[in-house]
Amino acid sequence: MHRLLLAALLLPTPALAQPATAPADDKAFMAPPPGMVDAPCPVVPAEPDPAWWKALGAYNRNNDWPWLCRYVQDNAALKARPTVVFMGDSITEGWLVRDPAMFTPGRIDRGISGQTTPQMLLRFWQDVIALKPKVVHIMAGTNDLAGNTGPNSPEGYRNNMRAMVDLARANRIAVILGSIPPAARFGWQPAVEPLRRIAELNVWLKAYAAERHLVYADYHAVLATPEGAMKPELSPDGVHPNAAGYKLMRPIAEAALKAALKTAR
Repeated sequence: MHRLLLAALLLPTPALAQPATAPADDKAFMAPPPGMVDAPCPVVPAEPDPAWWKALGAYNRNNDWPWLCRYVQDNAALKARPTVVFMGDSITEGWLVRDPAMFTPGRIDRGISGQTTPQMLLRFWQDVIALKPKVVHIMAGTNDLAGNTGPNSPEGYRNNMRAMVDLARANRIAVILGSIPPAARFGWQPAVEPLRRIAELNVWLKAYAAERHLVYADYHAVLATPEGAMKPELSPDGVHPNAAGYKLMRPIAEAALKAALKTAR
């Protein structure tokens, strides 16, 4: 079921890019219960079809902006404490599909396509802290730059990253900060020119990691052209890595995990 969801969500444009309205007659998306309830999340059918996932996207935009329900069932099904949680957007979510061997027992993926750092911060407790991993790998920023959840600022991005780091460190979780991957354009936001911002934020991420004694994983260096765009042979759309791109990312991730585990408690 998890692979079906990933396949449905890993589209050239982020899942949150275009608003839609859930079918009024779809029993799976009746009006949500009012107020605070014990089980607020829609139950995923055993064999959901693409129309169901599309309706779920519309439901989430109105009722679950950070998609807190996305991994509720997966988190509840965990049998043991994970070694590392990968928190991020579609580039993290897609890693499980395009390089599943990377996710050996103890490594779990909690990426969500299209997400920005404020959304990740809101679900960081349940999708990371509550799982009590030794390490968290955070790679985020592409969708902040694209403005997926509205206008934002570099300082807002930095504050969200600081907050996730503080939460992790306060709970004795070692942190890996992944660089923002390269991109010259976003197909769903063609007016945005992200090259300069990506470079600036990656300089900050590296310096912040050094300041806080975190591990920095520089994926940008192996994926980028000299100009800072994604190498065309490593991505179908200039943003999301293909299997060859993830193959280059894997040794960087492995080295970062090895370093982080040395400091984990």
